[in-house]
Amino acid sequence: MRSDEHLDCDLLVIGSGAGGLAAAVTGASLGLDVIVVEKEAQLGGTTAWSGGWMWIPRNPLAKAAGIVEAPEQPRLYLRHELADGYDAARIDMFLEQGPRMVEFFQRETHLAFIDGNQIPDFHGKSPGAVTGGRSLCAAAIDGRELGPRLRDLKPPLDEVAPFGMAIASGADLRYFLNARSSLASFRHVARRLARHLVDMLRFGRGMHLVNGNALVARLLKSADALGVRIMPAAPARSLLSEGARITGARVVHDGATLEIRARRGVVLACGGFPHDTARKAALFAHAPSGHEHWSAAPAGNTGDGIRLGESVGGELRTDLSDPGAWAPVSLVPHRDGSVGHFPHLIERAKPGLIMVRSDGTRFANEANSYHDVMKALFAATPASAPAEAWAICDAKFLKRYGLGRVRPPPFPITPWIRNGYLKRGASIEALARACDISAEGLKATIGHYNRFAAHGEDPAFGRGDTPYNRVQGDTAHLPNPCVAPVDAGPFYAVKIVAGSLGTFAGLNTDEHARVLDAQERPIDGLYAVGNDMSSIMAGRYPSGGITLGPAMTFGYIAAHHAGGIPLKNNRSAAA
Repeated sequence: MRSDEHLDCDLLVIGSGAGGLAAAVTGASLGLDVIVVEKEAQLGGTTAWSGGWMWIPRNPLAKAAGIVEAPEQPRLYLRHELADGYDAARIDMFLEQGPRMVEFFQRETHLAFIDGNQIPDFHGKSPGAVTGGRSLCAAAIDGRELGPRLRDLKPPLDEVAPFGMAIASGADLRYFLNARSSLASFRHVARRLARHLVDMLRFGRGMHLVNGNALVARLLKSADALGVRIMPAAPARSLLSEGARITGARVVHDGATLEIRARRGVVLACGGFPHDTARKAALFAHAPSGHEHWSAAPAGNTGDGIRLGESVGGELRTDLSDPGAWAPVSLVPHRDGSVGHFPHLIERAKPGLIMVRSDGTRFANEANSYHDVMKALFAATPASAPAEAWAICDAKFLKRYGLGRVRPPPFPITPWIRNGYLKRGASIEALARACDISAEGLKATIGHYNRFAAHGEDPAFGRGDTPYNRVQGDTAHLPNPCVAPVDAGPFYAVKIVAGSLGTFAGLNTDEHARVLDAQERPIDGLYAVGNDMSSIMAGRYPSGGITLGPAMTFGYIAAHHAGGIPLKNNRSAAA
């Protein structure tokens, strides 16, 4: 493509995660000519690596299952959870349009959903919390349905996908955990592995797409069917404007600068700033140089969208409770010398694991949400010390659940001991020495914990006392699915460092996803969604899916506003 060429469209979307693709697909479905540009060679952003869950209260799948709640119920929960960060205009728009968004995509596109009607809110003791009915995820899809577009789809994150095979949460994960103790589970796992092996031999990647990979795949299939023009490896360098209105962007594509003019507007959807070192140093208290933080988000998420917004007067909101979606992460050494980032989302709540600091003491209910566990670690860490901890278990636990990147048998553990990722000790004292933990402190902590764990109790931190804790635990383990002694040597540990799944601090926007300037006036023609938009949850984390749910919803809202199509006229039958 020559440098003097340009393209015209109605709507330009910069970024190809869930928020950006939701805006693109909605816009195209409403009759707009849409172009999507993506900085990376592969599409999907953080969404493609994620669990894919969306928090959408009062969604159509919940209603179809007979779970009906009054509109005020989720508002009550969010008012309590968000406190002074509650933004009534944006929250009302999200709660009203989220169900409409789901119904719209069900009806107009190739997006299909599965329900999460058994998934509780994180904080079950808060007013308005429920034990299910507010979550949904994209249904699995055969990658062959994407045709040539499959080559552009980012594969699942290596660290959490054995042999590149993503495992869906829920029943699929339970089958894998029970494969050594249940014939039905063994058969399920054998079928999954056999199919994956055939797919790898034939296509070079798995074809059974689940989780966030399925969400992106279904959005891409919809975009292609609607004629959306998608340009991978095309980073946006600057925005175009006419007077005060944003009219497009300059993009580098095929080695040349290309001007893309957008008649209706530009949507920023670049995934926030989890790998912008300077921004992290400015906003993350635990990372004073910007290097003391390790995110599981793609390395390409370096704050491009936020900088583009700021370049035309947009304002970054820094008044949030937390600027990032914190998560415990371990650093995984690779054979080529690189380091992967493993997010500890699953095994922490299983019975028989505790987390301790270097003094050997626990600091949190390990079965709480990843964000809450990290907040507790930050609070327990002296200002001059790095925010680090150790996840500790015994041989029973490792054999049943694995630990971090170390998977349970038949996968070997010796390579992980050799490369230093997994520490082992024949006794508690030996493990403490291997980890440079206080042996006296660790022995006392485990002794105290085990005395109560033998009866399924955890008076120190209350593991298992909320519905979310129990769902994340092992429901077959009684009396408490989250509590068991750590007493069967040898003992094992993996080091935990400060990490995140993404960022919350983003551009200030209104309820239509329009970027606001310093005077809180909309910048004409400019929208931000996903993690480029300041989180409507004000830096708090009340439930799983509070990133993708709003991302999809505000992508849908932004496309309507840019197209001049009132939301009330979207032919939606949803309440």
